[in-house]
Formats: sequence, C-alpha cells, structure tokens
Amino acid sequence: MKKLLFSLLGFISLGIGVAGIILPIIPGGPFFLFSAYCFGKSSERLEKWFKQTTFYKNYVVRFKENRGMTLKEKIRINIIADSFIILSIIMVDILIVRLFMISLALYKHYYFVKKIKTISQEEYEAQYIKTDSAT
Repeated sequence: MKKLLFSLLGFISLGIGVAGIILPIIPGGPFFLFSAYCFGKSSERLEKWFKQTTFYKNYVVRFKENRGMTLKEKIRINIIADSFIILSIIMVDILIVRLFMISLALYKHYYFVKKIKTISQEEYEAQYIKTDSAT
C-alpha cells in the first residue's frame, strides 16, 4: 500500500512539474525533485524509468550536482510563490491562516537566501553543458 501511495504521489508530482515547464506560474523543479524521491520509495522499476527521462536529467541531476540555483531562478520562484501567498492572504479572512501564510513566506525567503547556494549563470551553463554531454 505504501509503495502504491508513493507511486501515485510521484506521478501527480511529475504531472505538476511538467505543467510547471509549460505554465510560468508553477516552478517545475521542486516537483521533479519530489517525484524522484517518491519513485525511489515506490519501486526500482519506476525509479530507473524516471532517471532516464529528460526531466530528471535537466532538473534533478542539475540541482543535485550544483546544490544551487541561479539568482534569476530564485527570483522567479519567489515572485510566483509570493503572488499566491499574497492572494491567499487577501482571500482568506481567518487571522491564524493569514499569520501562517506570512510565516511561510518569511521562512521561504530565509531558506532561499541562506540555504540554497546562488550560482552564477556561467556556473549553471558549464554544469548544464557537462550534464548534457555526459548523457
């Protein structure tokens, strides 16, 4: 049952990640990372399949090897997330929920600034080209 749940979560996350590539309002990378985790917990066959996809190679491998994001990526993700958080704060008239959303936004900014390394565009391109040529 647990493996089935992880498989289902992996496919849902993969679908949202693919939508994130197409729609500029959803960051795809975090959903591909979560998909990799879920497929790894679900079955060896699904994990092996996902590791062969371009989504894994372009998003998960790049993030794991660099352990960072470009400033442009960080800003884009934060603007999108902040837009939804602000919209939620405006639409929800419950004080505790508003406080939670504000706390979430503050923690998100802390995490992006302090925990995720900022890499230059040149580092990104060098790593991306290396990853592409290795496949």
